[in-house]
Amino acid sequence: MEEIAARRAAEKLLAEHRDNVRFKTLVPPDGPGTISDAYDIQEKYVALLRGRHGDTIGYKVGLTSATMQVFCGIDHPIAGVVLANRVHRSGAAVRIADFGRLGLEFEIAVRVKSDVPVTGTPYTGEAIQPHIDGVCAAIEIVDDRNADYSNLDVRSLVADNSWNGGIVLSEFATKWPDLKDVLGRAAKDRIAIGEGHGRDILGHPFNSVAWLATQLASRGETLKAGQVVMTGSVMKTVFPEEDAAYRFELAEIGAVEVSVRR
Repeated sequence: MEEIAARRAAEKLLAEHRDNVRFKTLVPPDGPGTISDAYDIQEKYVALLRGRHGDTIGYKVGLTSATMQVFCGIDHPIAGVVLANRVHRSGAAVRIADFGRLGLEFEIAVRVKSDVPVTGTPYTGEAIQPHIDGVCAAIEIVDDRNADYSNLDVRSLVADNSWNGGIVLSEFATKWPDLKDVLGRAAKDRIAIGEGHGRDILGHPFNSVAWLATQLASRGETLKAGQVVMTGSVMKTVFPEEDAAYRFELAEIGAVEVSVRR
């Protein structure tokens, strides 16, 4: 995509977030015509965010479960960038008023052990596994700005950094069971609200990381040691409307908590 057009679209996104404008499709002449265009805009938009939110600390992969793909009407994964000042430890508090519409997604996150080299072939989960040295329970903070899910444009979603507004992490476990069978349970004020298994994330969470590594390589980028990857939600997004405490527990791995306030 032409650099000037991508920059204009990124500046438009920044202004829409500032003014709390409802999410809408980016249209020509600056809207993305392709997914590649969308990632060009995302790159410019994230660059505008760095002054306030810090450097890249990792990535999010979205739409990795059948539940989320059906919910959004999009049949493939998408990626976004996680910035340093948007990383929170378990027990963090977030305010509903700080977002166009706050959403919480309940995920398995991984920590990258070593740089993942760019190759000419797609990565597999098996090939990615040696590059991972930590796994944890995580909650992604998303801001969909009251998007209309009946007519969701995936290119505009990707351009908007795939709606990432931050992540909340538990402590990383350095040993873990087979993630395919791990059960994750979410609760609101200690009352169960949903659950899912690691296999709901593209068959295995490492497949999500492999998809991301392949996507980054297509743009001449790579996963780096120490970065965190949010592999995707095991259940449908929750949209808090009141003060509440949320908890997500991964069997034999750990639990993460976040409190929501108006």
